[in-house]
Amino acid sequence: MHPNISQLYQIAQKPSRRIIGLMSGTSMDGLDIALCAISNAGTQTKLTVEQFMTVPYTAVFKEKLLTVFSKETISLAQLCVLHPWIGLAHAKYVNQALAQWKIKSTDIDLIASHGQTVYHAPKSLHPTDEYGTATLQIGEADHLAVATGIITISDFRQKHIAAGGEGAPLAVYGDYLLCHHPTEHRVLLNIGGIANFTYLPAACSIDQIFSTDTGPGNTLMDAYIRKCFTDLAYDHGGAIAKSGRIDEALLSVLKNHSFFNSTFPKTIGPELFNLDFIVAAQIALGKTILPNDLMATLNRFTAETIAEAIHKNVPAGTNFVIYLSGGGLHNTLLIDNLQALMPEVQIKSTMDIGILPDAKEAMLFAVLANEAVAGTPILAGGKATQLATTMGKISFPI
Repeated sequence: MHPNISQLYQIAQKPSRRIIGLMSGTSMDGLDIALCAISNAGTQTKLTVEQFMTVPYTAVFKEKLLTVFSKETISLAQLCVLHPWIGLAHAKYVNQALAQWKIKSTDIDLIASHGQTVYHAPKSLHPTDEYGTATLQIGEADHLAVATGIITISDFRQKHIAAGGEGAPLAVYGDYLLCHHPTEHRVLLNIGGIANFTYLPAACSIDQIFSTDTGPGNTLMDAYIRKCFTDLAYDHGGAIAKSGRIDEALLSVLKNHSFFNSTFPKTIGPELFNLDFIVAAQIALGKTILPNDLMATLNRFTAETIAEAIHKNVPAGTNFVIYLSGGGLHNTLLIDNLQALMPEVQIKSTMDIGILPDAKEAMLFAVLANEAVAGTPILAGGKATQLATTMGKISFPI
């Protein structure tokens, strides 16, 4: 037996594994690194976060990513060279984190690397051509594995698509394995660049859960802030939006896009929800909105599309609790808007169920890596896939 296969077999047989989950989202703020201790698999999964940190991306790093991010026309050479370059950068961050935590790489079983999404193309974005759903994440895992000396599981979204899904949202699997509850109906809402939620009915089986993207989370607000307030990366706490007034006419135009009338579950990305989307809405409206008023409107837009998606997919009369994670958790105006739209619902942080909100997505990919080596194929509910599946490709360090 090849020594790599032997090592992987031994890892799969262990009662618990130490897995580093890596996540870099569409906001491109930085790399989340979560060191997780995971025992068992499937519905018996138990996870503890031993260490967590976010390595902020520098302005230069972001500029390089933006040359290929969510653009229909790019330099193929630039995409080619960025693929290994990002893998090596992520490896450097992992090695630095391990050194800071005084942990040897030999004490880590696996790395779960999401990579950096540069384009997400569900069929809904190109309905008339012969191609199906596609997605692309870069950050070559072979380079990551070799540079860290740790077996790396990556490229999770491709198997999801191959099994009949749209490559997102993948949180459905970890949300179910870690967060289902015997008596409480739960909605796990993540507001990153794109907002998505998982509905977990009390005492549910995995075929009863539902997960979908809802539309923009922070992506439109962040993009507009970077354009109009060049010294800011985002609207801290929703402060700029708080100083503006909602333009109801613009809000109506924004919500009139066909995406919001399409069938659930669905996925989307900044390929649709970007600055061009905002410009087109103002052109359709026939006027330009002042920046602070536009921010107030975008904040409300995100809140309303989230609330409406939840109301459409959680049975009427259900008493449920929302547990929130992602960068949107820190936007107090956004949370106030959500609460005003759903006054009957408790909105809490995932910290209330033992999950660090900023680490949640990195944790969930660590869970997917654990399932890839020690679990069994899962068929998630909500039409996530047509086949039971595990996700992730394996890269060995030697």
